[in-house]
Amino acid sequence: MRMFTHLFRSSCLAAVLCCLAVMPAVAADAPIQIEADKMSSTEKTNTVLFSGNVDARQADVRIRANEMTVFYTPAKPNKKGQKTASQQVEKIICTGNVEVSKKEWLGTSKKMIYLAKERQVILMDNAKAYQGQNMVSGEKIVYYMDEGRSEVVGGAKRTKTTVGDSGKGASKPGRVNMTIIQK
Repeated sequence: MRMFTHLFRSSCLAAVLCCLAVMPAVAADAPIQIEADKMSSTEKTNTVLFSGNVDARQADVRIRANEMTVFYTPAKPNKKGQKTASQQVEKIICTGNVEVSKKEWLGTSKKMIYLAKERQVILMDNAKAYQGQNMVSGEKIVYYMDEGRSEVVGGAKRTKTTVGDSGKGASKPGRVNMTIIQK
């Protein structure tokens, strides 16, 4: 029975990750590969924790982190009183060396939160986004998936900015930084 429960939870997690909004709707049917050094599931808190070199892939989207915790809704009983596999992801939290990539776009931070209902990806704590050679950074980057827009927020920390190849930087409190490389 434990083996069935473990396989069921793993299957539910894979199905749930298909809904991860970073991934385009077309890729939602693509298989998901998740690798980690360890996985533990806690039914009481409706969570699955992947830890150690977490690497999740679906189509052209890749998420890497030290840890990934998936929070899901509890299974609801059907008409016969049996639990169904209709669980949904509520949020996903990744911590430690977070990288989210899709084609030429790369987002990095120390922490990432995905909010399923709001369809937002939030990169926090030294958040950076790269497109080709261009980069924007701030304390937090919020990507609104349905709107195709993002917001970059500075913070209380002092940051140092370098634009172009000048190598000279200026220290400014709580500012958003952007580097645009022109050819």
